[in-house]
Amino acid sequence: MDHRIKEKFNAGAQGYDGQRCKLIPGYDDFYGIATRLATSQTISPKVLDLGAGTGLMSAYVMEKYPQGTFTLVDLSEGMLNQAKQRFDGNSNVQFLLADYTELPFEDHFDIIVSSLSIHHLEHDKKQHLFSKIFAHLRQGGVFINADQVEGPTSIMDSLYKQQWEQDVRSTDLSLEAIEASIDRRVTLDRNAPLGSQLSWLLQAGFIDVDCVYKSYGFAVFYAKKPE
Repeated sequence: MDHRIKEKFNAGAQGYDGQRCKLIPGYDDFYGIATRLATSQTISPKVLDLGAGTGLMSAYVMEKYPQGTFTLVDLSEGMLNQAKQRFDGNSNVQFLLADYTELPFEDHFDIIVSSLSIHHLEHDKKQHLFSKIFAHLRQGGVFINADQVEGPTSIMDSLYKQQWEQDVRSTDLSLEAIEASIDRRVTLDRNAPLGSQLSWLLQAGFIDVDCVYKSYGFAVFYAKKPE
């Protein structure tokens, strides 16, 4: 993964959660739907969070499954330090400072989640990761990806970006925070079209693949491993 990702997210770790609700139009739906889709037949699922950052997505899933065990993976030490503070004293959470595209998963999970991370990968790495996720889900396990998508045409993609910037500039975020976020999107994003990602998930072997929520360039994907 691009070393710039690590550098920029280390720099922005402090205050990241407070900004995220303003940087994601439709924040409540985006995370709320992703959380509802993260289901398991056991009350103590094993959950893997890829690109976990400050642990925000895991925190939402943990509200549903307080008896679950959680593995949070991120390449930013600054972000994981924030996650460690969030889950301080919780022995059911472990943290891995690593690039999840290179990390050999050594277990199988009931739920694998990711939020606003996979879009940083080149497209071939996205496809490889989807296959890797499939291989390390238990039968009947689910993969939930709350992420950014590219518009189906250049005109639509420009519309997505313009609307996002308009929404963000209407918040009370500082100009510095807004410009830093715009810079991250310009330099780090490798968004893929919605249709392509649905196809890659199907090719990996998933069933019941769907985009359950979408608002401009933000989407929530659901994919299940057959029983």
